[in-house]
Amino acid sequence: MSVTLAAKAPASFEIKSANLPLVTLLLKLPNLEQLRAELEARFGDIPDFFDKDPLLIDLSLLQAEHGHARIDFKALLPLLRKYKLAPIAICGGSLSQIAAAAKAGLAAVPELVSPKRHAPPIEQLNEQASPVQAEVNAQLVPSVPAPQEPLTTLVVNRPVRSGQQIYARGRDLVVLAMVNPGAEVIADGHIHVYAPLRGRAIAGARGDTSARIFTLDMQPELIAIAGVYRTTETPLPPEIWRHPAHVHLISHEGGGKLVVTAL
Repeated sequence: MSVTLAAKAPASFEIKSANLPLVTLLLKLPNLEQLRAELEARFGDIPDFFDKDPLLIDLSLLQAEHGHARIDFKALLPLLRKYKLAPIAICGGSLSQIAAAAKAGLAAVPELVSPKRHAPPIEQLNEQASPVQAEVNAQLVPSVPAPQEPLTTLVVNRPVRSGQQIYARGRDLVVLAMVNPGAEVIADGHIHVYAPLRGRAIAGARGDTSARIFTLDMQPELIAIAGVYRTTETPLPPEIWRHPAHVHLISHEGGGKLVVTAL
């Protein structure tokens, strides 16, 4: 037989699951002096690059290359906090490394497995530029039809850094800060970047040919709509480069054409 027990929810708190965006530090060497020097070389002149971002320290590569190497967490954590990072957890280490991390106040989480990214091949495209727009011919890559009912727009108010990927699945994406070189923003709908666009922008990722890309400062490494790609190996005209512009797609039988127009 089943029994139903009366329950009363606590008045002072609730516990819920949460998804927390993290920055991951993949530590390769146990040498903290070398790490200190390289962090200073990379971020010393941009002290606001991080903004108290929660940090996961991944030791999987370090353990594979250096086994049970000792890590001085009492020195490592202040070093990372100096650059406005907030270390909160560790993964991928040996038992001794995890124990040392726990003593320093870090939580241990399961080792992360990054999914393989299956990016379609990028074709080098020809450009036919006019004073106010750049037109690009390309082969249309088959893709999945766009969702019928997009969700609420995804808004990102922090810079998208090199190596990061933001994907607005089934909706538009609005970025209120810079998209840095090496970063990638993807949306099934439109992409709006109200700052310099210096990385990769892929709109209409699941086949929406009506999707567009807007930015206040057009400097992309790559732009794409519904599978039609363009790289900037051929420079954009002065009227487009580093100016407000938007991109739309003109589809035709057997291919498509990206049109980049000054705003």
